[in-house]
Amino acid sequence: MASAPAPATTPPSRHEAAVLLLATIGTVMVAVDSTIVILALPTMSRELHSPLGTIIWTILAYLLVTAALTTQAGRIGDILGRGRVYNAGFAVFTVGSALCGFAPTDVFLIGARVVQAIGGAIMFANAGAIIAHVFPPERRGRAFGFLVFGWSVGAILGILLGGVITTTLGWRYNFFINIPIGIAAVALGLHSLPESTRTKVSLDVPGFVTFSLALGAICYGAIEVAVFGHSLRNEAFVAIGLLLIPVFVALELRAEQPMLDLREIRQRLLGFSLVAGFLQALGYLSVIFLMTLYLQGIRGLSPLDSSVLLVPGYLVGALVGPLAGKYVDRLGPRGLATLGLALMIVAVLAYSLLTTTSWLGWVPIVSCVSGVGIGTFFPANNTAIMGQASPRTFGAISGLRGTLTNMGTLLSFVVALSIASATVSPAVAAQVFLGTNSLGASGGAFLAGIRAAFYGSAGILVVAAVLSFSRGPSPSSTPQPALRPAPPASTERVPQDPVVVESEAARLP
Repeated sequence: MASAPAPATTPPSRHEAAVLLLATIGTVMVAVDSTIVILALPTMSRELHSPLGTIIWTILAYLLVTAALTTQAGRIGDILGRGRVYNAGFAVFTVGSALCGFAPTDVFLIGARVVQAIGGAIMFANAGAIIAHVFPPERRGRAFGFLVFGWSVGAILGILLGGVITTTLGWRYNFFINIPIGIAAVALGLHSLPESTRTKVSLDVPGFVTFSLALGAICYGAIEVAVFGHSLRNEAFVAIGLLLIPVFVALELRAEQPMLDLREIRQRLLGFSLVAGFLQALGYLSVIFLMTLYLQGIRGLSPLDSSVLLVPGYLVGALVGPLAGKYVDRLGPRGLATLGLALMIVAVLAYSLLTTTSWLGWVPIVSCVSGVGIGTFFPANNTAIMGQASPRTFGAISGLRGTLTNMGTLLSFVVALSIASATVSPAVAAQVFLGTNSLGASGGAFLAGIRAAFYGSAGILVVAAVLSFSRGPSPSSTPQPALRPAPPASTERVPQDPVVVESEAARLP
């Protein structure tokens, strides 16, 4: 029994380390661009002479495309080979970054962000599948922890460097920094990324189109209401999007290979894990967004100063992710994922106690609590999801996970902005977010709305925690080294996807 945990401490091979490095670099780049764009919005709006209702789509277009495309991108990885597709996504992301940097108008910039999002969706969808492909079951949790590390480090770099680069060099260099990194990563990927067994699956074009139209209509109508106020036109977009949802569900239930396989979601452990990830994204991004509104709009801090107060949480999350991943491999994902959500709930409720005169030192303290929660939840939940996926559909399940997470992220942004605009005028709410206006002494009513939003976020996270715990223990969470057969002496007849043998062995009762 004492030797059971030993496989979890086995150091990765050189090949595994190279793959993990590339997956982490991709995660860092996507995270950097997310935070850098938020901080640069006021400058971009001013220099491109773009109204707030237009420039805000540099964020929304990116999130919308990644949410809609991620599942199909994962399936493309199953069809063409995950290593090749991931590397192509890196290249597309790099080209999109260059186009963003050279954008002459706001419309061109939004289009370039779409290109960038296509590459980001491809990377995001296939990163988890590549990790599951390369790493054996007993080391996947730790590997997923490094992806959390990459996201947290990217968020830190975006927060810390975004304001400095925008101020000293200009907002365009926020995108230009991706070019040399992307070129180097693509070159390394050509030599290091593995090629998985190609699977004969088809793309769900009707489902993809319907899903994109539904999500796009809902987001467009909701943001128009938040920024410009209620109108029959704006509310019609939301209604059309909502009506398309049952159409999408009907298409998916009848499709032979649906974009979102509802049959997979019906499996208790996998379905609950996927929904918990969606609710975490839906509930928690709002918290970061609302804290930005609180610090800038109510407390009058600059975007950079307010962001610095939140950096400790990202730093703690970056440090906790790999460590928590190691314990996920030993203890199983159920308890640690639920613990992570519980810590996020505590942090949200602590944020809700802030007033117009609270000591700002509480913010980094609470952000550290949330950082521990994030660093614990993601490797645990991702391990639970990928551990129950069929080895031959790692790309599809990883893409499904990414789609639900991105959809939660996008809707969280929409919900937060809508709540803010319900307490003050829509224009002021958008300006506060962009850092171009401060509510000053009139922030009391706005704080009440933010506090209500915190309670709503905590409620969503509570549901996520209940689902996380209710899914039950993972069959693969108990170490079974004796059940795993030794690798064959010859590799001539072993399929290209080596994780098939080990994953199927780990799923034995």
